[in-house]
Amino acid sequence: MTRNNETFFSEFLLLGLSIPPAYQHLFYALFLAMYLTTILGNLLIIVLVLLDSHLHTPMYLFLSNLSFTDLCFSSVTTPKLLQNMQSQIPSITFGGCLTQLYFYMFFGNMEIFLLVVMAYDRYVAICFPLHYTNIMSPKLCVCLLLPLWMLTTLHAMMHTLLMARLSFCENNVILHFLCDLSPLLNLACSDTSVNELMIFITGGSFIIVPFLLIVISYSKIVSSIFKISSTQGIYKVFSTCGSHLSVVSLFYGTLFGLYLCPSANYSPVKETTMSMMYTVVTPMLNPFIYSLRNRDIKKALQRVIYNKKISL
Repeated sequence: MTRNNETFFSEFLLLGLSIPPAYQHLFYALFLAMYLTTILGNLLIIVLVLLDSHLHTPMYLFLSNLSFTDLCFSSVTTPKLLQNMQSQIPSITFGGCLTQLYFYMFFGNMEIFLLVVMAYDRYVAICFPLHYTNIMSPKLCVCLLLPLWMLTTLHAMMHTLLMARLSFCENNVILHFLCDLSPLLNLACSDTSVNELMIFITGGSFIIVPFLLIVISYSKIVSSIFKISSTQGIYKVFSTCGSHLSVVSLFYGTLFGLYLCPSANYSPVKETTMSMMYTVVTPMLNPFIYSLRNRDIKKALQRVIYNKKISL
């Protein structure tokens, strides 16, 4: 579309994933297998939490929300990635790009806040075990989750609307496999100062503050561990928190450099690599991390399978 001797693009080309043609089918099969594993693994946790009454606790309520978030988070980007790998022209419309950006930010932010809530849940369970049921009541769980869904909705909407007001008239090639803030701001031919200011402000609120809350929760947990005299008790604490700590480390290890730097420091290779870890690998690994080391999940799976056999 042309206006005032300027060309405004109605679609973008997603060219961030440079794969030699000889390896195209191999990587397509790899990403498809990872996506299917992500869907099946997270669906399994959601179904187990729904079907097994022993898992109707705050910890597994939050875990099922995390699994649902991971499932959706991966579905925002991976199907389009797979489609573009089979396409001659890996394109996405302007509206589709904004839609992907919205849901990408929505579920990404939701995962951050859920990790905080789960850290608080572990803090209460370990530091106040006798009062855990009273503190982590169903009412409190709902009061923790509902505001998070609302807050992430508003945050994702704000960045999407700020992006929608920009003009893209010089280049429509996104050196990325998805529509994210930094590569889009790099293409804008209008003023992006407001966008970058809001990224800087909200980056602290939505990334650093939650991370500090997680660190505080686990520092309290570690201090309480030193008060436990039995080796079995210490092992139980570490086995309870180990899965969550692994997920937090994996998630934040690829997140810090994504949104706290201005677009002038944007590196396509770094952005693509970290986003691949952030959107494809982490959601796939989370079900394995939580299930392989979790006796409750294993026992719930056995009970569900056993009850299914009896019903047949």
